[in-house]
Amino acid sequence: MSNYPLETIRHSAAHVMAAAVKQLYPDAKFDIGPATENGFYYDFDMEHRLVNEDLKEIEKLMKKIIGRKLPFERFETTREEAEKLLAGQDYKLSRLADIPEGETVSFYRTGDYIDLCRGPHVEHSGEIGAVKLTNIAGSYFRGDEKNPMLQRIYGTAFASQEELQTYLKQLEEAAKRDHRKLGTELDLFGFSDCVGPGLVLWHPKGALIRHVMESFWKDEHYKNGYELLYTPHIGQSNLWETSGHLNFYRDGMYSSMEIDEKDYYVKPMNCPFHIEVYRSKLRSYRELPLRWAELGTVYRYEKSGSLHGLMRVRGFTQDDSHIICTPESIEDEIAEVLRFSLAINRAFGFTDIKAYLSTRPEKAVGEPERWEKAIDSLRKAVAKCELDCDVDEGGGAFYGPKIDLKLRDAIGREWQTTTIQFDFNLPERFDMTYIGEDGKKHRPFMVHRALLGSLERFFGILVEHYAGAFPVWLAPEQARILPVSDKQLDLAKEFCAELRAKGFRVGIDTQAAGLGAKIRTARSERVPYLLVLGEREAETRTVAVRNRKEGELGVMTIEKLAEKMRAEVDNKVIW
Repeated sequence: MSNYPLETIRHSAAHVMAAAVKQLYPDAKFDIGPATENGFYYDFDMEHRLVNEDLKEIEKLMKKIIGRKLPFERFETTREEAEKLLAGQDYKLSRLADIPEGETVSFYRTGDYIDLCRGPHVEHSGEIGAVKLTNIAGSYFRGDEKNPMLQRIYGTAFASQEELQTYLKQLEEAAKRDHRKLGTELDLFGFSDCVGPGLVLWHPKGALIRHVMESFWKDEHYKNGYELLYTPHIGQSNLWETSGHLNFYRDGMYSSMEIDEKDYYVKPMNCPFHIEVYRSKLRSYRELPLRWAELGTVYRYEKSGSLHGLMRVRGFTQDDSHIICTPESIEDEIAEVLRFSLAINRAFGFTDIKAYLSTRPEKAVGEPERWEKAIDSLRKAVAKCELDCDVDEGGGAFYGPKIDLKLRDAIGREWQTTTIQFDFNLPERFDMTYIGEDGKKHRPFMVHRALLGSLERFFGILVEHYAGAFPVWLAPEQARILPVSDKQLDLAKEFCAELRAKGFRVGIDTQAAGLGAKIRTARSERVPYLLVLGEREAETRTVAVRNRKEGELGVMTIEKLAEKMRAEVDNKVIW
């Protein structure tokens, strides 16, 4: 078993894959092969169009190279010698040109294969452990659609075969839970070529779950001292010039439209609108803190190749919040926003949560004292909540430190959702002030907070976490009445109306099919409660109750059933 870091093992595996491709396809041209969070990839340009069968041959040759325990030998050379070594490899020569003059140019040799690389690598190929090639995709050189399309081979590597097998089982389970597949099977959402890529169409069942999520989100925000805002979908160009988006984010924004001889842009962010609400009047320290939240739909141009179901779209609803407060209250506000964020994430069924703190980079705006106070408040909040936390020293944005929360789902994958981000940039750009106790103007602290991240992506995470089988409080149909025959249909309608009047989402299976078929249909649609209504139940005005978690629960009156379901809904019970 290899003792090297996974990143080193995987980057070394990428070199071995490139060596195998070089042997099988000598005319191939190579770009780069980095390690990734879950494995590695390498980009190639070749006449042969790779298919999945080719991966087996490449992987077979990789294992032979690994078995030979070939050393990874580093050597340095001049730029001129490097150009000779890379003759004919246009993509590599382009990468060589990226290396600043005077910086060391290094290569690694593995057997007959030589690659331009900084390293590090394992000592020899036998240290790589276990490898598996997973799939093929297209990738533009340098991610630019104007450049040639390359063929990308993805793979993964682990220190041991056991770890690899565990990961492959996770991939298999992830494929079953794929929200795109389940979204279609359960009729939750979809996309249309006529509407455009990355723009979600919410179907009735998905829209109902979204409504439940939004209602819960709004109620909890009001309970916890927030006020809700609604802002426009477009804004004049001068707003985005002031915020800096037009200078730094133009490529991610949709083209402008001219209205009354002025340029308007569809919003990629909600923040400037909230700031304009703040600036609508002179503010006093007595008004602060302000906690403003909005379910604001934004639009960002994502490259078509990066779109992925609900996880990466072009139009999405951010659950944005902005906290504007005095320096004296920032510590309490951060502690409270972190507590609140954890409470909401846990209500949706996520209990394994980790924090990631990013601190001041070398180039940053804002006074160092404010940075220190902000970082200190984040550290104290994490400690108060007793969260496991990784610190990325110097990894913060230029405009402020932040905490990201990552949730671990039912099959062990991490998802980044909540961000609590200080901003020392926008308050300066928009000249945000308040009148302090001393009667003078002061700059407030401003914190951005996206709790779920975006409703679309969080919904996709929920679908995969629950494999489409939502807990009762979130399920679009909480119970379904299954009349054994048409004789019980009128009573089924009566029971349905009674449960709906109590606030439950209930349906009736009226299809001309046997009870077994009705049960199978309800189970395939992940309905939590099945209520069988036969002759015997009709005589006693009861239903035979089954649920996903506990199975057969026996015969109940509608009143008793409603009590049980109400307790589960109100307490957000997770199955």
